[in-house]
Amino acid sequence: MSSVTLPPAEWQSLAERVLVAAGTAPKAARSVAAALVAADRDGLASHGLSRLPAYAAQVRCGKVAGTAQPGVRRPAPGIIAVDAADGFAYPAIEAGLQAAQEAVHSQGCVLVAVTNSHHCGVLGHHVEWLAERGLVALAFANTPAAIAPWGGSKPVLGTDPLAFACPRDGHPPLVIDMSVSVAARGKIMVAARDGTPIPPDWALDSEGRPTTDAKAAMEGTLAPMAGAKGAALGLMIELLTAALVDAHFGFEASPFLDDKGGPPRTGQLFLVIDPQSVGGSGFAARAERLFTACLEQPGVRLPGDRRQEIRAATAEGITVPRKLHDELVAAADQLHAS
Repeated sequence: MSSVTLPPAEWQSLAERVLVAAGTAPKAARSVAAALVAADRDGLASHGLSRLPAYAAQVRCGKVAGTAQPGVRRPAPGIIAVDAADGFAYPAIEAGLQAAQEAVHSQGCVLVAVTNSHHCGVLGHHVEWLAERGLVALAFANTPAAIAPWGGSKPVLGTDPLAFACPRDGHPPLVIDMSVSVAARGKIMVAARDGTPIPPDWALDSEGRPTTDAKAAMEGTLAPMAGAKGAALGLMIELLTAALVDAHFGFEASPFLDDKGGPPRTGQLFLVIDPQSVGGSGFAARAERLFTACLEQPGVRLPGDRRQEIRAATAEGITVPRKLHDELVAAADQLHAS
């Protein structure tokens, strides 16, 4: 398959133009484009520029409010409530986490709740931003239904990612990022687009049978990690990100992947902690003792190390399929044609 390699800044500019041409406000377009490029920088193509055509289509049809202005409230000293107003998740999360960064040193711990939101991309990137500023963070997000409750056959729960990050002395933050499915739905989406098979333990078809056909998987359900434990974890995340913050449950949310239905109105929840407020100034040093104990064993690597390696390798250029590049260029050119 033919491909195109461009510097990250050029992809950022192209992505912004695509979004603005679709009707997204420039400030929001910058936020969304930066998140997509960052995903591709880390080798996470399923959450990167491959999402851009669907994002643009959703703005054009009104499923995403491209000009939405996130609303930020402080209903209690330690709680920041953000209404994404049916817009993109990225600018809403940015507003909430910036407010949390300002408040957490006086509060010690701050909860950020985002409602009426959308696909939040690589959840680990949001908590990494906080860890780079010396904070410990835990995040949860719900997504449109893709997993059946344990023992069932119809999707009710989302793939529902969770992420954790903490600062490190002399190293990039430790970032742990996962979803409650065996594989991210976005990876199956890319496989379906490219016509490539998936491992047999990733998903079930509409009849509840394991499948290697990515298109059949998109019509069925995803397998939860660790079986019943993963399904239970998804149930917990739905309660935290939908019931608690007054957002749509996964079974109520429209898909992130197309322009069908109304706004998804999913939710995200972040717990932001000032480690010095909890245990004094020695958190990072204490954490390094644990990391050192792990790394003393041959073959051990910490979560997120591979992403850091890929990020370094893509500093000068990101490669995407030529078909996607040409589609994005054509979409961006509509801004000048209109």
